[in-house]
Amino acid sequence: MARRRGLSVRARLTLSYAGFLMVAGALLIAVVWVFLLRYVPDVIIVRGDDNPGRFVPGRWDLWQAFAPRAGQALVLLLIFGLVGGWLLAGWMLAPLRRIRAATRRAAEGSLSHRIQLEGRNDEFRELADSFDTMLAQLEAHVEEQRRFAANASHELRTPLAITQTLLDVARNDPDHDRRELLDRLQHVNARAIDLTEALLLLSRAERRSFVREPVDLSLLAEEATEVLLPLAERNGVTISTGGDVAPTLGSRPLLLQLTSNLVHNAIVHNLPDRGQVWVTLRSLPENVLLTVENTGPVLAESVVATLAEPFQRGSQRARSDHAGVGLGLAIVQRVAEAHDGDLTLSPRPGGGLRATVRLPLATDTPDGQAAPPGQR
Repeated sequence: MARRRGLSVRARLTLSYAGFLMVAGALLIAVVWVFLLRYVPDVIIVRGDDNPGRFVPGRWDLWQAFAPRAGQALVLLLIFGLVGGWLLAGWMLAPLRRIRAATRRAAEGSLSHRIQLEGRNDEFRELADSFDTMLAQLEAHVEEQRRFAANASHELRTPLAITQTLLDVARNDPDHDRRELLDRLQHVNARAIDLTEALLLLSRAERRSFVREPVDLSLLAEEATEVLLPLAERNGVTISTGGDVAPTLGSRPLLLQLTSNLVHNAIVHNLPDRGQVWVTLRSLPENVLLTVENTGPVLAESVVATLAEPFQRGSQRARSDHAGVGLGLAIVQRVAEAHDGDLTLSPRPGGGLRATVRLPLATDTPDGQAAPPGQR
C-alpha cells in the first residue's frame, strides 16, 4: 500500500525530546518568575537627602532584566534538546537498525542470518530474540519443504520411468507377453495413485482444511482393525485392542486415516511369523492417547527418530511386498499436529515399535453424551 513519506522515528523522537525539554524549561522559568514576584513590590520608593520621595516601578525593572536572560536560556535549551535528542534517539534506535537489516536479508532469501542482540533483557532484546526464533523456524520449515519436494519428485519420477521402460520394451518386442506387461503396468500405476493420494492427504492435513466434529477415537480404532484384519491374518499377525472411550474433536476421515496408518504400519513391519500388535486407548483429564505397539526386530534410536519424516521407510524393518510409499507415519504426524496433538515414536525393549498419538480430550462424544471414564 502506497503511503506518503513522513518524518523518521529518530526525527520524531528528537522533536519530542526537545519539545519536552522546552516545556520543562519554560515551566521552570515561570516558577522562578512567580517566586520572585512574591518579594518584589509593584513600585519602589527611593528616599534620600536630595530627593525625599521618588517612585520607581520595581517589577518592570525586574522584567527588563529577567526576560532577555530567560529567552537566551530557552534558546540554549532548544539547541541542547535538538542535538542531545538526536544523539540519544540514535543510540536508543540502534537495535532497530540491526533488526531492519536482518529483515532485509531475510526478504532477500538469507534465512541463516541471526541478529543475536547482546545486552540485558529489554523490549528490543525480546523483539530480536523473537525474530531470531522465527527465522530459525522458517529456515527449518523451508528446508523441510525443499527436502520434501525433492523426495516427492524422485518418488513420482520412479513409476513414470518404470512405465516408460515397460512401454519401450513392448514397442521393441511385439512378441512379449502382453498380460504380464499389463499386470506390471497396473501395479506401477496403482503405486503412483497411492503416492498421489498420500501427498494430497498430507497437504490437506498441513492446511487444516477440515471441519472439526466430535469423534470417538476408540470406534475408529475398532473400524481400522476390522478392515486390516485380513492383512494381519495373511501375515500371521495377531491384533489385540482395548482401553477407554476416547472422545476428541477433529475430522473423522483424517483421524481414521491416522489410525489405519498406525495399525497398517504395525502389521507390515512385524515379525515374519507369529507377530503381535496391541492397540490401546486411554482417556486422561485433558488428553486421549492412542498407542499402537508391535513386535519386530530391535530398532536403534537413530532409526526411530527418522521414521516420521516423509519417504523414510525404515529399510531395516520393511517387508518387500508392503514397502508403501514412505508417507504413512509422516501423515500420522501431520494429522496429529493439525488436531493440536503430537506423535511419539519409541523402540520397544524386546523389539518392534511403540507409536503414541496424543490428542485433546473432547467433553462430548459424537452422540452428545459425556464420555464416561473406564473400560469399554
